[in-house]
Amino acid sequence: MTTIGFIGSGKIGGTLARLAVEAGHDVVLSNSRSPQSLHDLVTGLGPRARAATPDQAATDGEIVVVAIPIRAYRQVPTEPLRDKIVIDTLNYDPARQGSVPEIEAGDVPPHELLQTHLPESHVVKAFSTVFFGHLATLGRPVGAADRSCLPIAGDASAAKRRVAALIDSLGYDTYDVGALAESRRFAPGTRAQLAHLDPVGMFTAPGRPVTAADLVKLLDEAQ
Repeated sequence: MTTIGFIGSGKIGGTLARLAVEAGHDVVLSNSRSPQSLHDLVTGLGPRARAATPDQAATDGEIVVVAIPIRAYRQVPTEPLRDKIVIDTLNYDPARQGSVPEIEAGDVPPHELLQTHLPESHVVKAFSTVFFGHLATLGRPVGAADRSCLPIAGDASAAKRRVAALIDSLGYDTYDVGALAESRRFAPGTRAQLAHLDPVGMFTAPGRPVTAADLVKLLDEAQ
């Protein structure tokens, strides 16, 4: 099993931590406040979970999940993440989360911002296409007819294989879209990014299972 560090323990981070613990992984949670502020979450997750600072979570995690507002990306520590696998869950939504000057100026695409900040880490884009409430409920055993598939992208093949194995343990298949730049195909504004949402009920409706074949069709629309 894997020790997973979390930089950001809100809705996505907390949901992923719960799924990870249920799958037998250990988790190290952090946020921008203090380890003490995570007491209730850690207590609820049980003995496989502990709270720490972002630097400690980055140091102790074999794989580290970044789940913070994208405008706060500079708060992600760089040195302890050197040569590590980092899962980038971030989406750019300036109206809701605030703008990022580098993105607005066209200096860097949103989906490559974290890798630019962490040039010596192996960043894999994942979990950016599923609402946290749906992420908590759509997981299925291997071979289930309604098992959902999540897209991933990154520049390091070994890192993507490791992330795919982790995602498999959480109850999801993966589809490797290619290099990190190709994650634009499931960025906000694409149909792949909204794949699990019911167009009628949206976030209030149950999540829709999405097979690999369904996902590929949506990704191909953004070629």
